[in-house]
Amino acid sequence: MGNNMLESNPSEGKTILGLNVELIWGLVGVLLFIVGDGLEQAWISPFLIEKGMVIEETATLISIYGIAVAIGAWFSGVLAEAWGPRKTMLAGAILWIIGHLLFLLVALPQMSFAIMLPTYCIRGFGYPLFCYSYLVWITYKNSPKTLATAVGWFFVAFTGGLYVVSNLFASYMMPIIGSVGLLWSALVWVLAGVLIICFAVKGSIHGNIGAKEQFKILLSGITIIKKNPRVGVGGLVRLINGTSQFAMPVFYPLFLAQYGISTEEWLQIWALVFFVNIFFNIIWGVVGDKIGWGNAVQIFGGLGCGSILLLMAFAPPFFEGNFVAMLVVGALYGALIAGFAPLTALVPSLEPTYKGATITMINLGAGLASFVGPLIVAVGIAKLKAQGILICLAVMYYFSILLMNYVKKPETERRKAMKEAALRGEAQPEAAE
Repeated sequence: MGNNMLESNPSEGKTILGLNVELIWGLVGVLLFIVGDGLEQAWISPFLIEKGMVIEETATLISIYGIAVAIGAWFSGVLAEAWGPRKTMLAGAILWIIGHLLFLLVALPQMSFAIMLPTYCIRGFGYPLFCYSYLVWITYKNSPKTLATAVGWFFVAFTGGLYVVSNLFASYMMPIIGSVGLLWSALVWVLAGVLIICFAVKGSIHGNIGAKEQFKILLSGITIIKKNPRVGVGGLVRLINGTSQFAMPVFYPLFLAQYGISTEEWLQIWALVFFVNIFFNIIWGVVGDKIGWGNAVQIFGGLGCGSILLLMAFAPPFFEGNFVAMLVVGALYGALIAGFAPLTALVPSLEPTYKGATITMINLGAGLASFVGPLIVAVGIAKLKAQGILICLAVMYYFSILLMNYVKKPETERRKAMKEAALRGEAQPEAAE
């Protein structure tokens, strides 16, 4: 194996429900870490406004935080390949802890926007290095036959920690320990996740990579697009995947309020979205392993999400005040937004020698979505209104179907070759590793 590759054998090791057993504790570590990172997501803006900031400042803080997340996501894959996932995860954890402590000890007491901006962004840069680097670990250690399923398990841990456990913990503990107490408790969650990665996760991925090779791998996050444009298009599809997820909270609650759905009911709908999403990340991963990763993304992700967003544009006036109906619509959205989960298995298969660089593109798309989604709303809401924004988002998802025809072509050809070999009674070629 070349010295620019991580050492691994994805065909070895026992699996449970499609996941290499060596990876299970790592998912627990990711879940605990991301709970700590996400404890403040639902209330940080009103908390800071209550402390004297204005909404323009909090909006700027969160928007620039999204850019920091995108940069961290960009570096996570290639650094994981250059240093190894464990070292990259620890580097991300150290950055997160430094940023968090400075935010708590310096920025908050002074209520200084100038200090909040860099410290909060350090946290945003650190968490993708920790969480997304583990995707590299998964793609190298898990068998390609069940890779989409394993990726689905990653998103179960990530989504469950960021949106479900963190919000439940915050809702129960805020009356007891307060907002600042919750921010301090985040350190406990994060450190628990780091300790698991350090001591409980068995196995290792590493290579004999010198400084010159490390630099080449860092550059590969950019050059991979020129070498294989399908990887870049895959990153664009991942951006489309996350755009509505970050756009919806900006305007949809206000849209629902016009038709008798309260803010409290909206929060319950949004919580259900991600509760359902957790399970369907696994379901679509299994389906993708059966029918083809690209096919699953097109059918359930592109077509499904585009259609459900159109439904979400017209359901509130049609089901005016009907909370149960909107719960069902939200559950469908949560299920179909997970239809893109197999993309994280497909794109690395396009360049199996540089999986870290390919995952970098996927992670960059995911990070940029947190910036692009709110930007679309800010630019278009005045003229297009809520329904117009939802129709534009739906068109983006339908467009992703066309993009996926290009991205999935190598996988389609490979699956066709496997079927023909099976018909001839020959040994079937293994999926790309």
